[in-house]
Amino acid sequence: MSHDPVMERRSIRKFTDEPVGDDLVERLLRAAMCAPSAGNQQPWQFVVVRDREKLAHVPDAHPYAAMAPFAALAIVVCGTPNGCRWPTLWPQDCSAATENILIEATALGLGSVWCSIHPMEERERGMRELLGIPEEIVPFSIVAIGHAAEPKAPADRYDEGRVHRDRW
Repeated sequence: MSHDPVMERRSIRKFTDEPVGDDLVERLLRAAMCAPSAGNQQPWQFVVVRDREKLAHVPDAHPYAAMAPFAALAIVVCGTPNGCRWPTLWPQDCSAATENILIEATALGLGSVWCSIHPMEERERGMRELLGIPEEIVPFSIVAIGHAAEPKAPADRYDEGRVHRDRW
């Protein structure tokens, strides 16, 4: 079976101390920006967090991001809903960008995990305060990224019972 980063992607919450180079970070961001978006509005901005002090305080803003201080970096995907032609669809666009980061991380041999921020207002507020994100920008998700310290085998989650053909 060939390498398939979609099927091999797993949520990794334990990382080694090995750094992730700028070239790989750029590839992750390029993948994010290749995501589909409604009307090609591309309503996203990204905050790359490498500062150890900021990473150490991510769990203060996000109770389920306890792994962030141990990751090489985190990417915060932010939505820019103001001025969008399709203002209700930006969360879908940012979801696609987040998933592309996860898949590209797997393809690059990195581990990653998606931690949701939006629509939890307390998490949005905490990330804005920690990272100086403007009020009109919505912190959507944070992806902790690094070299995996917990290898996980691919999980086949296919469930025929969830598939409906031609009608419900």
